[in-house]
Amino acid sequence: MQRAWIVLLLLGIPLAGCGHLAPAPSAELAPQIATASPRNPAAASATAASADSAGAVADFADLFARMRSGFALPALENAAVRREIERYRAHPLALERIFGRGRRYLHHIVAELDARGLPQELALLPAVESAFDPFALSRRLASGLWQFLPRTGRSHGLAQDWWTDDRRDVREATRAALDHLSSLYESFDGDWLLALAAYNAGPGRVRRAIARSERRGERADFFALDLPAETRRYVPRLLALARLVAEPEAVGIELPEIPNEPYFAPVDVAYQIDLDRIADLAEIPRKELRALNPEYRRWATAPDGPRELLVPVADKERFEQLLAELPPSQRLRLVRHRVESGDTLYALARRHGIPLEMLRSVNRIRGSRIRIGQDLLIPLPTDA
Repeated sequence: MQRAWIVLLLLGIPLAGCGHLAPAPSAELAPQIATASPRNPAAASATAASADSAGAVADFADLFARMRSGFALPALENAAVRREIERYRAHPLALERIFGRGRRYLHHIVAELDARGLPQELALLPAVESAFDPFALSRRLASGLWQFLPRTGRSHGLAQDWWTDDRRDVREATRAALDHLSSLYESFDGDWLLALAAYNAGPGRVRRAIARSERRGERADFFALDLPAETRRYVPRLLALARLVAEPEAVGIELPEIPNEPYFAPVDVAYQIDLDRIADLAEIPRKELRALNPEYRRWATAPDGPRELLVPVADKERFEQLLAELPPSQRLRLVRHRVESGDTLYALARRHGIPLEMLRSVNRIRGSRIRIGQDLLIPLPTDA
């Protein structure tokens, strides 16, 4: 998938943006939404009943330790992997920022991998794709932690409309990415390195590289294939990250402490709400609530649902109580308005009987300028 530029900026590495599935893949090459057979079916059946069994929590206090117990990719030591290790070692603050963001999402991803019996190294793939930034957007419009292009996202059930973009939804995008990776793993006969290369460059391009190698009578493993330069760095970069997590002392880095416990919990919301407003009322930092609910493009839940928010586990009970006790007069219904000729913020506020400052605040407008064709949110009382 296409890497967001934030990774390159953070690491200071002048690379070209990585490839992605072809814009219009043929039916033969388009991956199906499926959960691949795990590398260890017996282990998978033992964990499938729960994405986060009590045993997994009890055995490991630290999330990185839990991840190490599930590492299964080949621990390769070659020049390409060593080069990527040195890049990370040279930028410890960038690595710290990556895992600082990742601590919100890693436990969920690790638990999902456990439930499917998949290699835990895959939990580090969003670090390569987006630096664990759910708002990361590439030049080719790949979005979210797992960097889905619009077309690829839709093919994996990730809805995208004016209100929401499920490519940025932490849980939905993770589900889709693991489905996609599992399908690629099966497609490439159980070779995870080739599956990862296909996730980056597209399965068709990897198959053509394999065919060229076979015609020449050469090896057809990942490191022998003639693949795009970015893909040749992409897989070693993930292997390098896995090495850093597997042996941080040996490599000479210090990993942050991330507890092996859920970071967020879902809360059902019975009515449409503005995220910033409810964050202020719940005394949860706006940045935190946005980071856990990045799929809401207008910073408000959609009028017709579904309405569910993720909140820090410690805030769940208080948040639910606040939602239950918030009187209807303080709730808002947000409707979409497309600016027409003659519209002004003042006129719109007066027409709908709302304070001008509220209209500005909901739409993140500092001044008074609006343009024809611009979409605005109009906050209305729930009984309007």
